[in-house]
Amino acid sequence: MDATDRAILRLLQVEGRMSNLELAERVRLTPSPCLRRVRNLEETGVITGYRAVVDPAAVGRGFQVIVFVELTGQDAETVRAFEEAVMDIDDVIECLRMFGRPDYVLRVAVADMEAFSKLRMEKLGRLPGLDKMTSQIAMKSFKSAGTLPL
Repeated sequence: MDATDRAILRLLQVEGRMSNLELAERVRLTPSPCLRRVRNLEETGVITGYRAVVDPAAVGRGFQVIVFVELTGQDAETVRAFEEAVMDIDDVIECLRMFGRPDYVLRVAVADMEAFSKLRMEKLGRLPGLDKMTSQIAMKSFKSAGTLPL
């Protein structure tokens, strides 16, 4: 990966819908080599996808909770079962496996406290391998998953 690839990535992280023509102009390439570079970055897994960034409050999911999870064990079966179950819960919008305690950090986006309480009792509290779960309510989000420094 060279400086031009990094420039392409910086621009696409900020504006993923940028046309190839505009992208090529901004990185000082002609359109064909620029498109080849973007396709190569996609094919090699550097670019893993494109998506719209949605305001959670605008779609009724402005109540965000951080959930800390500790498992009963660290064996492969317990970890696999837990991770597979979390993948099936749409309200969990991010899950990080941690080194040390807690074992996992989940970010949950729901409508309100009532919705979170229901989710906690009906789904999160029944996750396989769950030993301990604590939660913290996010007061404000002012810096979300942004661009990677390149």
